[in-house]
Amino acid sequence: MPTSALHVARTGLEAQDARMRVIANNLANISTAGFKRDRADFATLAYQEQRVAGQQSTNQTAYAIGLNLGTGVQVIGTTRIESQGTLNQTGNALDLALDGDGYFQVELPPGGQIAFTRAGNFTLSPQGNLVTSQGYSVTPPISVPAGSQNVTVAPDGTVSATQPGQAAPVQIGQLQVVSFVNPAGLRSIGDNFLVETAASGVAEPGQAGQQGRGQVRQGMLEGSNVSVVEELVDMIEAQRAYEINSKMVSAVDEMLRNANQTL
Repeated sequence: MPTSALHVARTGLEAQDARMRVIANNLANISTAGFKRDRADFATLAYQEQRVAGQQSTNQTAYAIGLNLGTGVQVIGTTRIESQGTLNQTGNALDLALDGDGYFQVELPPGGQIAFTRAGNFTLSPQGNLVTSQGYSVTPPISVPAGSQNVTVAPDGTVSATQPGQAAPVQIGQLQVVSFVNPAGLRSIGDNFLVETAASGVAEPGQAGQQGRGQVRQGMLEGSNVSVVEELVDMIEAQRAYEINSKMVSAVDEMLRNANQTL
């Protein structure tokens, strides 16, 4: 029994350590544009059945309850919380935010893999293409002709610019917003990028503002949806749980020491 209790306490320590790592990552990205906080999810490990409920206790009676001993806890995954972050005004015409669900599409080198992001802090390449801060092209490509003025992005993703010598703006591209059946199934690869998985479903590109997709807000960036207060409360809970499991290890160790001395 004491050895089993040590194992259970160890799984608790490992689980709370993983939870603290998730919380630390959330707090570290509190200023990251478009970041979505993660939550650690837990599940019990397998139970050891000493007696099954309904098992015969005598020839005429059966046990009303069973005797099951748990073997601990494990982290089964991290859930990304997809709630909307605060939209912050920046005044930069190439800063774009999504007001609602969906993602921008970006082409990653090499190979042209498509990634998805909520961070809309875009800029122009030397060739006039709309790119991320890492230089990755937005897809479908948006190219701003040289000398263009007053680049505007409508809520539906229509990109327009005023050409030299012309009074009326001209449409130069159309941003697409991608939706997923299960956005929580997307895999994070760093640099604010997510990639499609079998769990997320196939990317469904479309026009912003249609079929549940968010609208594009020009001159704004979506902030992180991390709440400092909520993360600090979770951190205190994890710390207390870790301390309790540490005390369990100490208590079982003391029990083993007393048993050795007695025997």
